[in-house]
Amino acid sequence: MSKFLNSKYKSLEVYTPGEQPQDKKYIKLNTNESPYPPSKKVVEAVSVAEIENLRLYSDPECKRLRGAIAELYGVEAENVYLSNGSDDILNFAFMAFASDNSPAVFPEISYGFYKVFAELHGIPYKRIPLCEDFSISPSDYYNANGLVVIANPNAPTGLALTLSEVESIVASNPENVVLIDEAYVDFGAESAVALTKKYKNLLVVQTFSKSRSMAGARLGFAIADKGLIDDLNRIKYSTNPYNVNRLTLVAGEAAIKENGYYLENCKKVMDARAYAKAELEALGFLVLDSKANFLFAKSNRIGGEELYLKLKENGILVRHFKDEKIKDYNRITVGTKEDMRILVDTVKKLLEE
Repeated sequence: MSKFLNSKYKSLEVYTPGEQPQDKKYIKLNTNESPYPPSKKVVEAVSVAEIENLRLYSDPECKRLRGAIAELYGVEAENVYLSNGSDDILNFAFMAFASDNSPAVFPEISYGFYKVFAELHGIPYKRIPLCEDFSISPSDYYNANGLVVIANPNAPTGLALTLSEVESIVASNPENVVLIDEAYVDFGAESAVALTKKYKNLLVVQTFSKSRSMAGARLGFAIADKGLIDDLNRIKYSTNPYNVNRLTLVAGEAAIKENGYYLENCKKVMDARAYAKAELEALGFLVLDSKANFLFAKSNRIGGEELYLKLKENGILVRHFKDEKIKDYNRITVGTKEDMRILVDTVKKLLEE
């Protein structure tokens, strides 16, 4: 770092994204991307005409896509907020709804960006340990007196709270915002979107990166009471009003209109997840009951880091975390059925060495 960096950022521990190596072709099971391409309509939407229109600014209100999302989820357009990936929304939410008097509260083991955003903005935060089985205890977040942030399903565990458990957290925090990060909800968990009509303090955040095969397009959305959406827009219009580009907007609209295609892909991922879980358990692995597009697994026959490194040598990337409490585990993105077969066969070979 240079001597010019603002001193308040010099100790900042940045978020580490998953590897994107270019040295050879890998089976990428490390960043929770979809193994399936966007729908044909999405590809067609990114047309020559739209590319030529890149000379023009995008619609800062994202009216067409907001309307399409509102129709799909049964809410009004005023209840929808769009941004440059869900990470952008999380960042704005920490800015808007947390402060010295309203600290951030989130699980100790969860999405790494929560801690980064809190420290980036100088917000006090409390990290609550998971239960021994890695589940989240809802009562730990009752009357939290701060911004509650929970990934549901959680990452990297894949475990999910029920809708009634989520509601109990929201209901117990009427004076504070509860943010439910539903990046992986389409793979078997219950969405809390319907509860936004009942609770003015609930902010539900989703993304096009996982179930809608658009990680590279950078598109996320939030659904909430109009008051919270207005708050997010206040931050947006104070930073970058054009934070969703023209090509992403048309691609996102096409994706929403072909929701059935993506739901079918989610079913394929869930089938491959069940197959891989059963096969790994047959090899003696402990595999958590994931409701996401990844598995969290460990073996008593090979260490987490050793397995990660050996899989990488064999052309398969998974995600390993060095945190002491989860260092024996690896997070394995669920790819196609063939991807998972190759993974299982490779693990068998490694265990036999």
